[in-house]
Amino acid sequence: MTTSSWGGGGGSVAVRLWCCGLLMLLSGGGGGGGAVAQRSPAATPAYKTLSGKPPLVIAKGGFSGVFPDSSRNAYVFALSSTSGDTTLWCNVQLTKDGVGICLRDLLMDNCTSINLAYPAGKKAYIVNGELKKGWFPIDYNMSSLQTVILTQAIWSRTDKFDFAFLPILPVTNVITLAKLSSVWLNIEHDTFYRQHGLNMTKYILSISKGGSVQYISSPELGFLQSISGRVNRKTKLVFRFLDATRSDPSSNQTYGSLLSNLTFIKTVASGIMVPKEYIWPVTTNNYIRPAESIVRDAHSAGLEIYASDFANDRIIPYNYSYDPLEEYLHFVGSDNFSVDGVLSEYPLTAAAAIGCFTNLNVSSKTDHGSPLIISHNGASGDYPDCTDLAYQKAVDDGADVIDCSIQMTNDGVPVCMSSINLFDTTNVQRTTFSNRASIIKDIQPTPGIFTFNLTWADISSSDLRPKISSPESLYYLVRNPVYQNAGNFFRLSDFLTFAKDKDLSGIMIIIKKAVFMANSLGFDVVDSVTKALSDAGYNNQTTKAKEVMIQSEDSAVLVKLKQLETKYKLVYALPSTIGDASASSLVDVKKFADAVVVDRKSIFPESQGFIMKETNLVKDLRSAGLAIYAQVFRNEFVSPPWDFFSDVTVEINSYVQSVNIDGIITDFPKTVRRYKMNSCTSLGVNMPSYMRPAEIGALAQLLNGSQAQPPALAPMPVLNPANITEPPLPPVAPKNAPGGGANGSTPAPGASPSGSQAAAVMRAGIIPMVTALFASLLI
Repeated sequence: MTTSSWGGGGGSVAVRLWCCGLLMLLSGGGGGGGAVAQRSPAATPAYKTLSGKPPLVIAKGGFSGVFPDSSRNAYVFALSSTSGDTTLWCNVQLTKDGVGICLRDLLMDNCTSINLAYPAGKKAYIVNGELKKGWFPIDYNMSSLQTVILTQAIWSRTDKFDFAFLPILPVTNVITLAKLSSVWLNIEHDTFYRQHGLNMTKYILSISKGGSVQYISSPELGFLQSISGRVNRKTKLVFRFLDATRSDPSSNQTYGSLLSNLTFIKTVASGIMVPKEYIWPVTTNNYIRPAESIVRDAHSAGLEIYASDFANDRIIPYNYSYDPLEEYLHFVGSDNFSVDGVLSEYPLTAAAAIGCFTNLNVSSKTDHGSPLIISHNGASGDYPDCTDLAYQKAVDDGADVIDCSIQMTNDGVPVCMSSINLFDTTNVQRTTFSNRASIIKDIQPTPGIFTFNLTWADISSSDLRPKISSPESLYYLVRNPVYQNAGNFFRLSDFLTFAKDKDLSGIMIIIKKAVFMANSLGFDVVDSVTKALSDAGYNNQTTKAKEVMIQSEDSAVLVKLKQLETKYKLVYALPSTIGDASASSLVDVKKFADAVVVDRKSIFPESQGFIMKETNLVKDLRSAGLAIYAQVFRNEFVSPPWDFFSDVTVEINSYVQSVNIDGIITDFPKTVRRYKMNSCTSLGVNMPSYMRPAEIGALAQLLNGSQAQPPALAPMPVLNPANITEPPLPPVAPKNAPGGGANGSTPAPGASPSGSQAAAVMRAGIIPMVTALFASLLI
């Protein structure tokens, strides 16, 4: 392992940031250069850019999605994790003594520790006609900023790297860092600086004469006119559009009106940069509208066009299913056009989209090889769990296996539902069935209305509607709200019929709470499942038949199926908290199971969102001859740990390449299918750096010895025979006909909720609506 020092103000920590020999030269202060990754040798597809070349990746403040914007570490990591074609974006500000610095914001307190260094330094200035209050660079000489450090500007990102004490960089230092790449200087506030006696034009001309600056952009047309013809002929000038209703302070014209005069802009600039909504407009409820013609218009005028505002951890339109790669492909991989570059705070995702996903391997479209793509309640990231829409979407998106989690109705019909509690999966609180709530301690300590409280006729009625899941609602992230109550539930028989003629390698039936169903409800769920499979013809299939998997967290279920000598593949769901398995437990599991389902965090455990290590669990399970399926992969940017850069494709890639996982259980099968179709992972030693797996634990290592170091992991439980062994399933008790109400049957086992618990039932219906409201405000 090659070591280097970790930037800033005192001491250094030996680190490595990326796998497979990528070197990070993170020396403190300034100067020096970072190792630059090589361009992928994969066949380059034809791009519909102005030049026909691949779109440019512009790293906004470096890799600012992880490290503080415009820090040395952000810039070096952007180069090392992408390719030599990546351009480093520097937002130029001027200090009181005329030194150019790279800083995300004119208001220094938004991205530095200036307010701590100079508590009395807050000022108020008019900026482009608006009063702004804060700390401004025009009030400080460069020497007085030596004690000020860069900080993370976005509240939802980790602030751990603020404690690396990364200094503000002069523009000249960034130019030196990028000597093997290129630099893009953005001048946002030329008018403001001129009003305060600072000459941005003179400064930019002084540092750009040598050709070290390849791009200069500004939202002020007057500034570009002042340097046009005076900079190096290889330097491209780019006019940057802001919100269409705002005005360019140098011309007093709105950006919307300037957009209609691209021919004039061509006399000043060689390109334009626009917010991405200029290209794909977005509705007020966060869905994209048909693309505008601006890309074709710009190209027709001879202008390159760059799209801005890309970041993996923003709420992007619901059409993209929270997948940042999908968004990029709308801009760089469209059948009709391609922008000439993208401005991104996560340049690795942008580089992968351009280098590996615009030219997909279509032969992998129907490949059912490893890793298997296993749906989680169908495509539940896009439609309500276990509905006809979710299952059809999973099939359309390339799932290899679709799943059905078995619940039982009051009249003994096995149905596919992700939860036994209808509060979780339906709008039952707002129906005539809302008075059937009860507490059943064998299931949960809080009130619920359960599938066995209703008949199949009740569940399939027009009154009861599905409800889309929102597993990240704590962060006000909701899924596809237009379809939040769309679709129809499936009986198991419907599911089996649906799957039979689809291009799938198999189906997975999930059995839970079999003991409770036998003892309290009088249902033999194992018998119900095996009978349904037999009735649907799954026991009499040809050699090209779909594989039937049956999953359970109860070993007694799988032991019974083993004793019945079924031909099904039996899958044991391991406890979610384990970090290893004893040899004797693996021997026991192998007696009744062919495969296991493992929680992601049992493979790569985390502390405060940072992966700390890789456990031995996969290695041990594989040595026992068990196939390993990891769950649950979700696209929402809060789902992966920091190490995967808010990009589930990076996460998937690391599980596939680092531990060779056999199957991926996901809410979003489309994302995994596209990953399997990428054009880069088959390149072996020529694979580009942005498609190599993240180095496990590398980000946490950067924090070792600092006050921001994540706490050490508590010991993780080890799977032992005692955790596995269960008594045989009990015989089925006489049916108690739970459910009460309309058909006059006796009440469900359990107790009626108290007043406070009844209020909880009401809240269960209100919380999703509040979450949706907050999500709309965030958008």
